Formats: sequence, structure tokens, C-alpha cells
Amino acid sequence: MRIIGLALTLHACIVASILLFPSFLSFFKKSIKIGSEGILSELDASGLQGRGGAAFPAGRKWRSLLDQKEKVRYVVLNADESEPGTFKDREIILRRPDKVLEGLAIAAKLIGASDVYCYLRGEFQLPIKILSKAIKEHKKKGSFPGINFHIHEGHGAYICGEETALLEALEGRRGMPRLKPPFPTEVGIWGKPTLIHTVETIACIPAIINNGGDWFNNLGITGPGSKVYCISGNVKNPGIYELPLGVTLDKLVNYAGGYL
Repeated sequence: MRIIGLALTLHACIVASILLFPSFLSFFKKSIKIGSEGILSELDASGLQGRGGAAFPAGRKWRSLLDQKEKVRYVVLNADESEPGTFKDREIILRRPDKVLEGLAIAAKLIGASDVYCYLRGEFQLPIKILSKAIKEHKKKGSFPGINFHIHEGHGAYICGEETALLEALEGRRGMPRLKPPFPTEVGIWGKPTLIHTVETIACIPAIINNGGDWFNNLGITGPGSKVYCISGNVKNPGIYELPLGVTLDKLVNYAGGYL
């Protein structure tokens, strides 16, 4: 089942160019047309919550950062996926690097950030290669003027999946969580307001811009939107499945072909 398309067949490892994705850049251009308030309105209507576990409303996070007086701001992608049995963010980067980059660019444009830092788990060598290739292509084409993407490889520290520990590692220190408050939207990387999201969260942004917040909100069962579920073990077709948020375990197993 495909809703937003975050679990498509593994395109990215075999296609010659990210630009072969037919919708690439169209959502970024649309976001510029509707402007900051238009984007925030759609984000609020979508009810999108952080997909990293905390389920914090994305719209509230973006507005919190915009309220800061400091004009130097950053966007950070948290791709330090280390939970046992979890591999959705890795697969989204492999399958849909276009949605990841475009979501990051929309966020950067809205908050006025010139630099986007992508922190990937060091073991993710193929995702790093795929995302690096996509970034090089965007630079060559000038797809996102004024936005610079940087890739940082983690070194195996599980704790760096926590956002403030990740920021510490990006700054070259030992990855240990910071006391909060202040939150990253107030004092983030290098003491500047920072918008940090996981891969799945940021990859939802282009579809919300294209189809509207209400559309996304109505996709779920127990909450707004779709969700990329990981399933492995004794099922016929282990993998990732994009389904409505709140789907039961029995239905998820059925999508995976049933128990062995």
C-alpha cells in the first residue's frame, strides 16, 4: 500500500539520477508560491507529529523557531537510526532521497537557513552514498539556490539518536544529551536556533504541501497521517510498509504476507 510513496520499490540504487523522479522540485516551487504562512497553515492543519518517537507537533516546532530573534538558523536531519529492529529511515533515504532533500529545502527556505546538516549513522554507507549523489546533482542544477547541504557520518554512538546529543556530536564533542530547556529551536547547533527532524518526518513535508494539510490529517486512523512501519522476523515478506497511522498489528502482518 502506498499513500505518500515513502516505501516505493528500491529506485534510488538503480536509477541514474534523482532528477528522474517526475515530481522532484515541483513541491519546493509550490512552497515558495504559497509563502511562509501558507506552509505553516498547511502544516498545522496536517497535524504532522514528529516520527522519531516524541510525536511533538511539527507546526508548533517550526513556529517556535520563527519566534526567535536570532537570524542565523540551521536545519538538521537526524538519520542516526539505531533502535533494534528499526530501519525505516534508512530505507526512505535509499528509496526516496528526492522527498528527503525537498523536505529539508522547504524547511530551510521557510526559516531562513542557509545550511542543512544531515547526520547519518556511520554504518549507513549506501544511504550516505545515495544522499551524497543527490546533493551533488542538486548543486550542479542549482535546484535550491542559497541552501548548502552537508553530510556528517556518525561513529556508532546509540545516544546520538537523541537530538541534543546529536548536536553535541556535530559540534565535535562527545555525544551526550544536553539539559532542556533551552530547546534546540532556541539554542541549537553552535548556539543558534535549529530545526531538527527525523527522516520520516521531513519526508512527509512535500506531500503535505502538494495535497494540503487536511488531506494528510485524514489519512490516519488513531492520529494524523500515514506511518512507515518496519516488520521483520517470522513473516513472509519482511520490510517497510506505509500504512495509516494506527493500523493494527494483525493488518500489518497481513500486508507482510502473514506469519510463517
